[in-house]
Amino acid sequence: MAGRLGSVGLIVLLATLALVPIGRAAAPTAIAIPDFGFVDTSGEAGDQQAAHTARLAELTQGLKAELGSGGRYRVLSLACGGAGGGMDCRAADPAALAEAARRAGARVLVLGDVHKTSTLLLSTKVQVLDVQTNRLLLDRFLSFRGDNDEAWRRMTHFIARELDGLALDGTAP
Repeated sequence: MAGRLGSVGLIVLLATLALVPIGRAAAPTAIAIPDFGFVDTSGEAGDQQAAHTARLAELTQGLKAELGSGGRYRVLSLACGGAGGGMDCRAADPAALAEAARRAGARVLVLGDVHKTSTLLLSTKVQVLDVQTNRLLLDRFLSFRGDNDEAWRRMTHFIARELDGLALDGTAP
């Protein structure tokens, strides 16, 4: 009986030790995601500026939320907004954005522009820069179909998955 209790105690001890993390978890990588830019060369007659402005805001916020929720990244805000709210991130020179990201404590800067070429086609240029080394980690040109809320949500999720799949923090995903 004493031998059986000793074995059970050993199993419980080993199981408990298996649940204790060894070493410290890596600190989340600080990532800055300024507002994406937007250009519409589709020539459509209707004014869609309000819808596109709202979708761009949702794209940026969606990327921040998705990347920030996994624990690998700590999303930082840059002082954007122009006219008293900081620099106009959509019009800023990439070097100025990189410097602003460095000052904010970011290791990585995500830059993006959306280009609407027709009613059905959008393309997005996404670049990821390590602001400590000035090394370009990602330079992708992505195409998407559709210019409605659902299409923009799919674009946001796809870009977030692409970014989360990178080893932006120096570890494999």
